[in-house]
Amino acid sequence: GEPWPYCEGPHEWDGVNEPTSPEDVRVRRRIDEAAASGYTPEERAVLERISAGRPWPEGPVAMLPVAQLYVRDVPLLRAPGRADADLLQVLWCPFDHPAHPRTALYWRSAAEVTDVLGSPPEPSAVQSSDYVPQPCLLSPEEVTEYPHFLELDKELRERLADWSRWEAAGDAVDSAYAVAPQEFYVNQLSVSPGWKAGGWSRWGLTDPMPRTCAACGTGMDPLLTIASTEWNKGSGSWAPEGDRARDPLPPGVPPANYTRVVVAGGYALQLHVCPVSADHPHLELVQ
Repeated sequence: GEPWPYCEGPHEWDGVNEPTSPEDVRVRRRIDEAAASGYTPEERAVLERISAGRPWPEGPVAMLPVAQLYVRDVPLLRAPGRADADLLQVLWCPFDHPAHPRTALYWRSAAEVTDVLGSPPEPSAVQSSDYVPQPCLLSPEEVTEYPHFLELDKELRERLADWSRWEAAGDAVDSAYAVAPQEFYVNQLSVSPGWKAGGWSRWGLTDPMPRTCAACGTGMDPLLTIASTEWNKGSGSWAPEGDRARDPLPPGVPPANYTRVVVAGGYALQLHVCPVSADHPHLELVQ
């Protein structure tokens, strides 16, 4: 009984990506996963059709589901000023606005969700297959992390850059970090990679910047990080044991990219919310 959310645009062609449909994205993935010894003639014909692309959409575009999180799984996930809300739904428009998808947040009471829409509308085209999430079940893990190196004061940064302090940890710290000890803190201790709720912000594209609510000026809190990979070569220690033993992903898929989402060429989209009210606009930040 509730209208599906649509993005009004604008949706302008970037001159690079040929639009494709969400269903064609899924078909291509299934073919690629099954093509261990090459494609059949029938599969090649399907891939050629998909590669031809779709017309660029005109008018509003149906938004795609990105994440659905329950407070029972993520206890610290709370809607500001909404004690009854124990369910967060995140959707996005699968086109750049201007450099990443535009997101929408919906806080709900799970008990009030009764009649679920069986076949939600889908966009006729998406700008990139990177914006079509592969369905995944969550296995939440609570971790402890610390502020990014760039958010620390000068004295703390100097202490973390002193290799003699790390040497006391013995084999726990790889000696390869001797030339840049602070990188051990950045990669292994401070900000966890991957998709996460809450936590600290990861910086890199820019230095830390103020994140204030456009409605009331209050400092905003990290809500959800939508990441391109769960970990990488420098941060593999964050990988849960179950994921380390998981079957390898298909050829061409980056390591630990289980959702198949890629943001801005491999970065993460961080959503921040105002702690005063869930009705205040949220903030999107790529880092």
